[in-house]
Amino acid sequence: MKCRHCAAPVTLPMADLGTAPPSNAYLREPALHAPERWYPLRVLVCENCWLVQTEDFAAADALFDAEYAYFSSFSSSWLAHAQAYVQEMAQRLSLGAHSHVVEVAANDGYLLQYVAGRGIPCLGVEPTASTAAAARARGIEVVERFFGVALARELVAQGRAADLTVANNVLAHVPDINDFVAGFAVLLKPQGVATFEFPHLLQLVQQCQFDTLYHEHFSYLSLTAVQRIFAANGLAVTDVQELSTHGGSLRVFAQRSDAAPTVHGRVGELLAREAAAGVPTAAFYAGLQGEALRIKRELLAFLLDCHARGLKVGAYGAAAKGNTLLNFAGVRADLLPYVVDRNPAKQSQFLPGSRIPVVDEAHLRAHRPDRILILPWNLREEVRAQLDYARAWGGQFAVAVPRMEVFS
Repeated sequence: MKCRHCAAPVTLPMADLGTAPPSNAYLREPALHAPERWYPLRVLVCENCWLVQTEDFAAADALFDAEYAYFSSFSSSWLAHAQAYVQEMAQRLSLGAHSHVVEVAANDGYLLQYVAGRGIPCLGVEPTASTAAAARARGIEVVERFFGVALARELVAQGRAADLTVANNVLAHVPDINDFVAGFAVLLKPQGVATFEFPHLLQLVQQCQFDTLYHEHFSYLSLTAVQRIFAANGLAVTDVQELSTHGGSLRVFAQRSDAAPTVHGRVGELLAREAAAGVPTAAFYAGLQGEALRIKRELLAFLLDCHARGLKVGAYGAAAKGNTLLNFAGVRADLLPYVVDRNPAKQSQFLPGSRIPVVDEAHLRAHRPDRILILPWNLREEVRAQLDYARAWGGQFAVAVPRMEVFS
């Protein structure tokens, strides 16, 4: 395999999770009588540019299809995060009716609704039909295509260059990361600003977040790698913020390289911290496989113990990370009979691989489980508050990452 950024041979392993179906390929009942597509799930490290990447097996259009079921607006904390971001950017960049904001991977309009609400002209780019339709229902204009240089040139030719581009949790999802990044250098106005948010590789490794490895994530990103990728494609990193979202993320600010931008001291500080942690060394990546096996065994021990003690168990959150965890651990409906999710697009379907049914919250109230396994562990406090009523019947919560924990 060659690196998807620098084309160097990639051989250093970080994790091998066996095989799994695409983590967002939820199944309807008729599909239970047919085979599924399973692919090897191996993650490797480029020792030339330090881009961590999933070995290629599935094409992007097979992963992000018309039935794509991830809708951002079902998380109240994520909506609050988006609203705060829009307020901060509007003030920082003096955005108004004269400006133009483009969000790539606009999903269901979760963020652009706040941009439009301020009277700022905006456009969403979103390739998945299901989420694009939801954004349009909010009154957001959406271009339903994958983003890259070709689309950026078309938008500029239409007079739609951007003062601000937003790319939240999408940089990891693109197979051609060079074309994707270069598109922003084309789309930005001469003094325009681009922001990218993505889970931080440093946190992934240090917090044992192996369940965030799945086929839809083509890349796993450090600032060390991102700075090199941006520089090679016409962007300069100008600032970085560390966020608590998704178990620890970065918000990277960038401008066109020809804009001669000022670079904030936080960039150099974080690069130095990554270097001190060992990000540009092979040793940094050596321990994750063992941690994944530990978490797998702890989860199985927990579920088997609950079964032996006659405790009822349910799960909350039909998240992609949960599918990675359950399939790697080999969990099926005999140990975990259902997963609750607020998203109607997932309800009455089945998790890929494990084929555990996805149900609505009413099922949880009726079943009254003794233990509720929160699969999106990054939302543990939000979910605990939402399901606080379970305490009335003695229900307790559990998470498996970064270690098995049961709490009230």
